Amino acid sequence: MPSDAVLYQAAALCLTYPDDDLVARLPLLREAAPQLRAFTDHAAVTPRRQLAAHYLQVFGSGNRHSLHLSRWQSADTRQRDMSLDRFKDLYHEHGLQFSGEELPDFLPAVLEFTARTGDTSVLAEHRRALQDLRTRLTDYGTPYAIVLDAVCATLPTA
Repeated sequence: MPSDAVLYQAAALCLTYPDDDLVARLPLLREAAPQLRAFTDHAAVTPRRQLAAHYLQVFGSGNRHSLHLSRWQSADTRQRDMSLDRFKDLYHEHGLQFSGEELPDFLPAVLEFTARTGDTSVLAEHRRALQDLRTRLTDYGTPYAIVLDAVCATLPTA
């Protein structure tokens, strides 16, 4: 398991829809992943409705901040479908079954996979997409950029 496993798991939780479960876990996330403190502190003092509305504004469909990694690589639906199949195959190779609640290229799912398996290849392969997303989130002025900053800081340089 990589030394950054706790960070990856915490980042996965921070990048999911902010429900009551996430809000309840914020103190634990704050302590477990100090790199995310600015985000967890912000989320802890922001009313949940406002946090949820902001999440949808930032990551909702039709925006430029997709958390689906294959969307950053190709606009071609067939290529994205092939990419999704590769994600599923990788999960299966590691003995993990993908639940299907989200697409397998959903960044929180990829981060959780990485935390559980120690396989950082997917993050490294999508380094450019993660950096582009980080830049867009920073330019947008959202605290979610802090989460991408921390994840990108763990990746080897190109």
